[in-house]
Amino acid sequence: MYYSKAFISTLKEAPQEAEIPSHKLMLRAGLVNMLMAGAYSYLPLGLKVLENIKKIIREEMSAIGAQELLLPALQPMELWHKTGRDKLLGEVMFTLKDRRDRQISLGPTHEEVITDLVAKYVKSYKQLPVVLYQIQTKFRDELRPRFGLVRCSEFIMKDAYSFDKDEEGLKANYKSQYDAYCRIFKRCGLNFVITQADSGVMGGAISHEFLVPTSSGEDKIYFCQKCGFAKTYSDRDIQEMCPNCKSALIVSNALEIGHVFQLGTKYSEALSAKFLDNSGKQKTIIMGCYGIGVSRIISAVIEQNYDEKGIIWPKEISPFDVIISPLDITENRIIETAKKLHDDLSGAGISCLLDDRDEKAGIKFNDADLLGIPLRITIGKDFLNSGLVELKKRNSKEITKLNPQDISKIKDIFNA
Repeated sequence: MYYSKAFISTLKEAPQEAEIPSHKLMLRAGLVNMLMAGAYSYLPLGLKVLENIKKIIREEMSAIGAQELLLPALQPMELWHKTGRDKLLGEVMFTLKDRRDRQISLGPTHEEVITDLVAKYVKSYKQLPVVLYQIQTKFRDELRPRFGLVRCSEFIMKDAYSFDKDEEGLKANYKSQYDAYCRIFKRCGLNFVITQADSGVMGGAISHEFLVPTSSGEDKIYFCQKCGFAKTYSDRDIQEMCPNCKSALIVSNALEIGHVFQLGTKYSEALSAKFLDNSGKQKTIIMGCYGIGVSRIISAVIEQNYDEKGIIWPKEISPFDVIISPLDITENRIIETAKKLHDDLSGAGISCLLDDRDEKAGIKFNDADLLGIPLRITIGKDFLNSGLVELKKRNSKEITKLNPQDISKIKDIFNA
């Protein structure tokens, strides 16, 4: 991709409405644009990051046998009446009536819809277990949308659901999802902690939250840097030492990025999701549900990976792998080398952004740092004498000089 052709617009200063580092940097780097409070357009760079996160999620869900589907955003309110959650979530639900006077909600979550679906198809223990997931837009009428993608009225979520014939099956699927979440968040470059949590309006006996410690988080936790112990902070239960390893506990704000629940039969009972066991007896399906705030991950990653110059993307979710910065595009040898390097790296599976703009070096370097692409290759006037280009990782001050034809070494530096 050539910068001159890309839909990228960077800002020197963050707009006044931006409150936290991730929100400021997303707007400055041209990842998103606010249409109104709580609703954002994903611009090409932001969408690339979002799609990279989705790719990681899909790979890890596929690895544990979960099957992807897509459920409607429009939901009949009668399903919510059956579970009683229309009263619990009433204030945050966007509701409307269609021309046939049907009561409808824009889906804030999909437990009712998926349970109704499975109830229509699963009739025998031989069809269980079933694990389904989707990556879908959710709608919640937030009283105060804030912090960019952290708290939106319209946001993207991955929600998975397991359906089992017994508690043993639920526990197995719960562990499978729990472990997959750990892999997903690690691949996204996040430092996270896990706490046992209150199931709240979701219901169920056991749930765990995945949280990212960050000063701008909306929750508050204790956590231990040594052994990973974490729990929700409470003024009534002040702790100074880790109960596991006796190290000092840290109190931190934190941002929730995922939540898993052992639901049991709350929804399947209300929506008549039943099956015949091997003795012909009718039983209620046992459920689990597992959510990830997909769009929120972008904010969480930036909150943990930035400096005074801009974003520092982890490799797996960066919009590009490499940015190539020729510093004098009027010099034929420099720009031709940059174009060939762009093509050679792209052919080797390394995604590149070639900054072919006729701009000063300072502007190119500032934009490269702001965008946070993991590796910058600079082709300056020294190249005309030495034949070498400069490689610099976004998270390092070290500079390596290489022959631009040595693609394998460039790949090694990127992958190191």
